[in-house]
Amino acid sequence: EARFEEIKKEVGNYIKKIGYNPAAVAFVPISGWHGDNMLEPSDKMPWFKGWKVERKDGNADGKCLIEALDAILPPSRPTEKPLRLPLQ
Repeated sequence: EARFEEIKKEVGNYIKKIGYNPAAVAFVPISGWHGDNMLEPSDKMPWFKGWKVERKDGNADGKCLIEALDAILPPSRPTEKPLRLPLQ
């Protein structure tokens, strides 16, 4: 828990420095090695009560990584403008 809070603080400061709102970013502790908190809430992290993000289009909350990924809003696409494709 202490390590997660330390990383959350450092990453939050960096996110703020580059111009993003840390309140709009979900911080989720996971263990990819053991699969904890990835697809479903883990009972090995009872201290983690869930994540919450605040954004203009409404707030979102959840408990695991897949819920955080599902809560990401896709960028708006200007469908009324002509299609542009970069070519190389």
